[in-house]
Amino acid sequence: MTQSPSQASVLAAAGVTSGGMAGTDAGRRESGEYLQVQTTTDSRVEAMELARGAVEARLAACGQVAGPIASIYWWNDELERAEEWFVFFKLPADRYQALADFLVERHSYDEPEILATPFVAGSPSFLSWISEETQLRDSDVPRPREPSPVKPSPVKPSTGSPSGVPGAVG
Repeated sequence: MTQSPSQASVLAAAGVTSGGMAGTDAGRRESGEYLQVQTTTDSRVEAMELARGAVEARLAACGQVAGPIASIYWWNDELERAEEWFVFFKLPADRYQALADFLVERHSYDEPEILATPFVAGSPSFLSWISEETQLRDSDVPRPREPSPVKPSPVKPSTGSPSGVPGAVG
């Protein structure tokens, strides 16, 4: 029975040399504590809106948009081909369900792709940043809006006719 190489040796062989990324204790966290979640959509505009909305809501620390990509897939017994955009999110695993719910609610697809991949390791400072940026802050909590003062209607310049339309007979 042969033994599989360790995660650290595989990463080191691939040229990943930092302590955090090479799988040493410096970058070790509980496996699966952080995720990269991906989805696809058919427009850059929607991809950017999903990324911005999720980050604004602190469901993810980062949203990245890449594309276009060519996708070929089955849908309703038809082979489809489409141009799509990837959206990648980085987040703590405990934020996954909230992000998935957000994507289902806001996505234009009937069945959006929502896939999560756990981080095996990462630099401690980057992982801490993900945790920090997904914590709600007091400034993130919506507050009731104060009633805005009533603005007077703009005064239209007189045109000399009773109806206000130039050349109209009153």
